[in-house]
Amino acid sequence: MPRDKSWRAFGKYYGLAFLIPTSILIGYGIGHFLDKAFHTTFLSIVFLLLGIAAGLIETIRELSKTDDR
Repeated sequence: MPRDKSWRAFGKYYGLAFLIPTSILIGYGIGHFLDKAFHTTFLSIVFLLLGIAAGLIETIRELSKTDDR
């Protein structure tokens, strides 16, 4: 059983390694698309910051979960 728990922990932290960069890219992509659609220049920065915040919040949520399973 300890080997199973170590693989679960590995999977959890491996997934977290992609969480922040993915949320940043998605936020920036949405902002970039909206900038092109509405002919603005500030939405990519706004959504980039929202992506950073969302990634950090979700990382904190995942790390604060207990592994009682």
